Amino acid sequence: MTPLRIAYYSDTRDCWKSGTLDMEQLSHVLVALLLALVAAEAAAVPGADFDGGDDGLLSHYDRVFSFGDSLTDTGNAAILPATAGGPSSRAPYGETYFHHPSGRASDGRLIIDFIVESLGLPQPTPYLAGETAEDFRHGANFAVGGATALDPAFLKSKGVMTFVPVSLSNETSWFNNVFDLLASSAYEQSNIMASSVFYFGEIGVNDYIFALFSNRTAELAVSLVPDIVAVTHSALTAVIAAGASSMVVTGMLPLGCEPELLALFPGDADDYDRESGCITLFNELAELHNRALNRMLRKVRRAHPGTTILYADIYRPIANLVASPGKYGFGNTPLAAFCGGGAGPYHFDMAAFCGTPDSTESSDPSEFLSWDGIHFTEAANRFIARAMLRGLYNASKLTTALL
Repeated sequence: MTPLRIAYYSDTRDCWKSGTLDMEQLSHVLVALLLALVAAEAAAVPGADFDGGDDGLLSHYDRVFSFGDSLTDTGNAAILPATAGGPSSRAPYGETYFHHPSGRASDGRLIIDFIVESLGLPQPTPYLAGETAEDFRHGANFAVGGATALDPAFLKSKGVMTFVPVSLSNETSWFNNVFDLLASSAYEQSNIMASSVFYFGEIGVNDYIFALFSNRTAELAVSLVPDIVAVTHSALTAVIAAGASSMVVTGMLPLGCEPELLALFPGDADDYDRESGCITLFNELAELHNRALNRMLRKVRRAHPGTTILYADIYRPIANLVASPGKYGFGNTPLAAFCGGGAGPYHFDMAAFCGTPDSTESSDPSEFLSWDGIHFTEAANRFIARAMLRGLYNASKLTTALL
């Protein structure tokens, strides 16, 4: 088939770029994204759920494989010995949607939950919760709360201490284990990969935060950007080598808007953005990451023209929400945690972290961006997922106009 040019949004230059995509892949991804957008827009209607319809709207995909950290983890950290019994396995986590702790670092669903629902698919099984091929028939979630992009040994060599022995390379190894379970022949492998979406949630935020905690300055965190992007490149090329053909890669969130960092790194007035109140230097670190990530993705697209690789921007939706919370139906304290402690404006204190005896909750989590000072509320995750899907759909819609 003749490769075609596909447009995608680049937050590095605030413009549209292009890569190559064959006709079969173009049709595949356009249909899926269109259906996902329909579901996402339905979620904007009061009382409507965020799902893919009665029959999944005839989605072309059968499963999702997801990677990342606590923003994507749907249960692995609650099982991993190093993190079992952590906050996400205790009340009040899960109270809004599941009405009990579900292993998710939120009051309800995560971005990945909404993405999967929009495709009309069952939720992928957390890797550590499955054992058999049947367990992973609808995909697997390899994300772990606290996971880093870089290996803990490498970070330790840089003077950065971690507490979770899982990195992105571990997660890709776990994928290989599942792939071996699901497919024993080349034909089965090809079918599985052609009908799977690979979702790389945000990864690297823990590397940066641990570096900031270890060094107290941004220089060490900045120095990790090339390494984090390099290991992300390795993970992408590893699944492409296995046959992956449809991937969504998520960028970095605006770090300077995190209540945790705002509370733990107080600064002078000049250190904050005047409009948002976020820490300028930390947001610049996130923007640096996203520029480097997009440069890498352009190279991967050129090297693998038959593979769909879409960039999902979460920086812009979150920044927009922080700047104008009322416009999107949120309350007027976008930099404060819903659940936490402390007397400051960010409602964050490690000694009174959400779920501990000294923590307190506000009245309505749907009015808050941050659930516990680190993770998002279900309402924010829904908003971000819808914005991501809209951005991906707009890219595909522009492509069809250019054909």
